[in-house]
Amino acid sequence: MLKSLSTSLIVRGLLALAVGIMALAWPGVTVLALVILFAVYAFIAAGLEAMRALGSAHAGPVAGHLLLGLADLAAGVIALTWPGPTALVLVLIVASWAAVAGVVEMAAGFRAGESAGIRALFILGGLVSVAFGVALFAHPGIGAITLALLFGLFNLIAGTWMLAQGTDLRRTGKTLQPAHTPHQEKMAA
Repeated sequence: MLKSLSTSLIVRGLLALAVGIMALAWPGVTVLALVILFAVYAFIAAGLEAMRALGSAHAGPVAGHLLLGLADLAAGVIALTWPGPTALVLVLIVASWAAVAGVVEMAAGFRAGESAGIRALFILGGLVSVAFGVALFAHPGIGAITLALLFGLFNLIAGTWMLAQGTDLRRTGKTLQPAHTPHQEKMAA
């Protein structure tokens, strides 16, 4: 069923639209889902660390992997036991990432060799990222809901784009050409 690119884009677009609508309709549930996903990730990481510990031939790595596995297990249990504080920590991590990414982006705007327009875009993008990070730090409770709403909006936009692209591909019958074909390789040789 999903062998054609147009069908794949249409299905993915519809799924993204559904996820976007749900995230916008129930942002609190979306935040809880992100916390649960974090817990699942922590449990998987704990299992992988346990397997690495059991596969190690030396005591040092065994102990290290077991300690990491226990830390991952504890993080997963804490996330499920106290989802509110976990959501707060996740918001603070996103806030830190946004602030640092914004500073790096602004620094890239001052790099030599860029045109004035590119510099302005880097600096503007960096300022927006830093402002977003500061806003999340200032109001982390609201930030969790804001992240859920932004996630929903992103999915609505991406889903609409994928649906439009898939529909256009189906309507026009166009196909995407590979960037490089074996025929071109033979001609270059």
